[in-house]
Amino acid sequence: MESYEPERLSSAQLAAMRRSLTSGRGALTRRSLLRASGMGALALGGMATLGACGIPPARRADAGAPSDDRSAEEKEVTFSNWTEYMDVSEDEKGRPTLEAFTKRTGIRVKYTEDINDNVEFFGKIKPQLAAGQNTGRDLICVTDWLAARIIRLGWAQKLDPSNLPHAFANVSAQFRTPDWDPGRAYSYPWTGIPTVIAYNVKATGGRKVDSVTQLLDDPKLKGRVSFLSEMRDTIGMTLLDQGKDPGKFTDTDFDGAIGRLQKAVDKKQIRRFTGNDYTADLSKGDIAACVGWAGDIIQLQADNPDIRFAIPAAGYITSSDNLLVPAQARHKTNAEKLIDYYYEPPVAAQLAAYINYVCPVDGVRDELAKIDESMASNTLILPDKEMAVKSRSFRSLSTKEETAYEEKFAKLIGA
Repeated sequence: MESYEPERLSSAQLAAMRRSLTSGRGALTRRSLLRASGMGALALGGMATLGACGIPPARRADAGAPSDDRSAEEKEVTFSNWTEYMDVSEDEKGRPTLEAFTKRTGIRVKYTEDINDNVEFFGKIKPQLAAGQNTGRDLICVTDWLAARIIRLGWAQKLDPSNLPHAFANVSAQFRTPDWDPGRAYSYPWTGIPTVIAYNVKATGGRKVDSVTQLLDDPKLKGRVSFLSEMRDTIGMTLLDQGKDPGKFTDTDFDGAIGRLQKAVDKKQIRRFTGNDYTADLSKGDIAACVGWAGDIIQLQADNPDIRFAIPAAGYITSSDNLLVPAQARHKTNAEKLIDYYYEPPVAAQLAAYINYVCPVDGVRDELAKIDESMASNTLILPDKEMAVKSRSFRSLSTKEETAYEEKFAKLIGA
């Protein structure tokens, strides 16, 4: 386990969070648009606090020590998640999969939708984690970069494989070995969040757009192209197009991607860098093609048959939201049983049918088809083998790298 080095948010990092809050993934609502990833949103007051104090102030050597697990005598588990990230009954009064879990196991789930963005949530729980205290939560769901930080700091409990037979067997290959948790010793994915190329076929004159090179160089698209204001998505997709691995890139590779994008900015090929506000322009045809989020595209296609998506031959970026058991959680075994439950294909299918994100569970297709055949065939929910092998993750960054990269990216996009 790495020892902690004090981290302070640079002005570039704070600016990235503001972008996410006002127009990026942090500004989006579930079901209608794709939820926040990357740096996440952050309330302005919270940014001031974190900027002044750094996150977190210290790392206790014993912070990640196993807690006194009370699962046997206390049949309960407290689960913190994002809003609209759990199935709801038709009358909106119940949560069918959670209720079925309780009926089967006798374990009562206290389910709380108290995560609005990653950094804000981390600000809530870090004082207890740093002090080696119970956060009051047995299971949390955070985006990959924050999951990596929590694990690195020793603030997540190592999971017991004997309580996770379905999860171990059924986690999809593309989510099995992230660089920040190889073999999923501390975490399991809740959903995947793909970044793809989207285009309006009417605005392109019937032509398909399926590569970043086409976005950056096709003169017929000049001035009608947008990229995302989230650094990991835009740089990750550009690195792939240049034949670089976003999971292993160097400073030189990063600078090469910045330079490639800067040329397109200079010649006015790129109209602008956007958060989720590209959706209206894409639907109207003011933007002909762009780098966008899969959740947006699913929603736009429901209203506009001209909206299409493409997976570049070079690959695409996928981030993930992940389940962890915090240090000092009182009901670790119960939390592990809940994780494993959501890796049973019939349960995973029921969840996927409601939230419409990439399902990280193998063997779910037939179960999802019983609910909705169109969802089972939608590769933005269940990637086929060809699509899955093209998925890549943006590697974990050190504090120094993140500061330097966000500064360069902010300059590129004029933030």
